[in-house]
Amino acid sequence: MSHTTRAPRVGEVEGKNYFFVSPSTFAELVSQGAFVEHTTFNGNQYGTSKKTVSDQIAKGLIVVFDIDIDGVKQMKANPSINARYVFIKPPSFEALEERLRGRGTESDEDVQRRLAQARIELEYANTQGAQDKVIINGDLQTAYQELANFVFQKS
Repeated sequence: MSHTTRAPRVGEVEGKNYFFVSPSTFAELVSQGAFVEHTTFNGNQYGTSKKTVSDQIAKGLIVVFDIDIDGVKQMKANPSINARYVFIKPPSFEALEERLRGRGTESDEDVQRRLAQARIELEYANTQGAQDKVIINGDLQTAYQELANFVFQKS
């Protein structure tokens, strides 16, 4: 679970979906080196705390990050992080746009920003060695099973 400076969306719960913090609290956490990775997107900051990760590992759980390319680059630059990287790709750019608009949670301006970022991330995904696996999310059940197999090293 990540920290973010954005306001909760309808139905999101503190401590379940995100840790919602003020920009000053987030900046303090960054200055303390509290995050494994962090980024700014759409005017809001997001970060995964080292404590959250270590707490989950201590429970014997596998930690799965949902991060952008900035986070991936930060993690890859840290030699102490032993991670595998998977890129979940939409079946098409048009399908991605339809999904974003279908959520109805963001303004048209926000959707356009997300699409611009998606173009950058899709380009990065095509870079040799950027990730260990690419999964195309055309069918949710199929994509989920492929991800589960990758995470738990089946097939």
